[in-house]
Amino acid sequence: MITELLAQVPPFVPDHPHAMTVVVDVPPGDAGTPPHRHSGPAFGYVLEGELVFELEGEPERVITAGEAFWEPGGDVIHYQAANNRDDVPVWFLAVMLCAEGQPMLTLVEPEELEARGHRRAKRPADARF
Repeated sequence: MITELLAQVPPFVPDHPHAMTVVVDVPPGDAGTPPHRHSGPAFGYVLEGELVFELEGEPERVITAGEAFWEPGGDVIHYQAANNRDDVPVWFLAVMLCAEGQPMLTLVEPEELEARGHRRAKRPADARF
């Protein structure tokens, strides 16, 4: 039996992509990786826990165990991949198509975050991170 979790046509796939599959473990209450971007699209599935997920131009949202997500990569900033819970870890699987010769993840400098602040969706007043 096959259950489709997510079907998405990404805006681009890098030439000669390098595919990478990783499992990410974010400890309880952890804010996760600082704002970053990927050189190609990424597809994920939350295995356990609750993930706070925020991409540039989209409101933050909570993705729970059993739900899939994706991001286009390229120039889009990935602001959050944080643990929504302070009592259990969040584990998620990610498959990324990285551009050949490029790092899978690049942190965004504070100056760029400030310059692109107008592109970030409004955040809830009670945001923890």
